[in-house]
Amino acid sequence: MGASRHRRRGRITAIAATVAAVALTAGLTTGCDAVNKALDCVQTADSIADSVTDLQQAVENAANDPTQTDESLNSIQKNLDKIGDKTDNADVNKAVDDLRKAVDNVRQAIKNGDETPDIGPVTDAAGELTKVCTP
Repeated sequence: MGASRHRRRGRITAIAATVAAVALTAGLTTGCDAVNKALDCVQTADSIADSVTDLQQAVENAANDPTQTDESLNSIQKNLDKIGDKTDNADVNKAVDDLRKAVDNVRQAIKNGDETPDIGPVTDAAGELTKVCTP
């Protein structure tokens, strides 16, 4: 009987260890996934910041090459699509929505003939996105 009891304890210990290992692995995977999402957010926010800088320069040089402004807005839009697909964070989603609205307003201003649209709201929204993406 002693050997039987010892084998049962051994099996229970092995099962408990397996369950603990699976739980730990799941926790680490989830944690890594969160870290990867945060890194994606930071990298994309950084790309958006670069695009906003390009937009500022394009607006300043609109008389020389009006297509640069549109290209910069398109670049921001692509990055917004990318970041919006990768997050379920409410703060990030709000910042993305605000930046999208600011970009749309600049597009509309250009469409209405404004050669030097106010890009301050784009800059502000990009700054907010960078802030909420920073872990």
